[in-house]
Amino acid sequence: MSHKFSNKDKQSIGLITHLDPNSSIAEQYRMIRTNIQFLSFEKEMKSIVITSPEPADGKSTTATNLAITLSQLGKKVLLIDADLRKPSIHYTFNISNIDGLTSVLTQKTRLEDAVTKTYIPNLEVLTSGIIPPNPSELLDSKTMESLMLKLKHSFDYIIFDTPPILAVTDSQVIANKCDGAVMVMTSGRTRKDKALKAKKLLDMTNSPLLGVILNKVDYFEDNYYYQHQ
Repeated sequence: MSHKFSNKDKQSIGLITHLDPNSSIAEQYRMIRTNIQFLSFEKEMKSIVITSPEPADGKSTTATNLAITLSQLGKKVLLIDADLRKPSIHYTFNISNIDGLTSVLTQKTRLEDAVTKTYIPNLEVLTSGIIPPNPSELLDSKTMESLMLKLKHSFDYIIFDTPPILAVTDSQVIANKCDGAVMVMTSGRTRKDKALKAKKLLDMTNSPLLGVILNKVDYFEDNYYYQHQ
């Protein structure tokens, strides 16, 4: 059975769509959610990879807030920290990272015991677990494939926070098993050649690039802009 945790720090930086749902940023995330829903009419979008060309582009914040906005529709959502090299989701929700994705994949923990119910209705979290010596191999395993099939039967949406795609192959590995991908970039920092290289890598996977989120745009009071590809 999933275990609950008490919320000791609801002011975590990555929870703006929950803490301030009337903000302009929260509205932008709802627009992203709506675009994904429209795309779901053409193809089912239950599992979505969130990545970025490089570190510090805001992909974890995006993954978290997209998951929250989907849960606000009454959908059952699982947010997975699949960044097995520099995980952060457990910090956002102020929860333990001892049992998580890696312990499930190595069959040390049952999925039901590793998934954590959050104080946000309909949203559950699977943290990364202890950082393993072989992240790519774990994510590309038959066990991972079986896990994803099981999750698709249990949740309406599964959001994967993955490492920067130019740094390691992990994002590509997961994207090969998912329905779509979203790339997060930083205005004024992400170079065009890096963005194009990242897009090319995603194009080589089975996941279509659903769109790009350009972070830190000085666009009136909005902090995020979504461009459908």
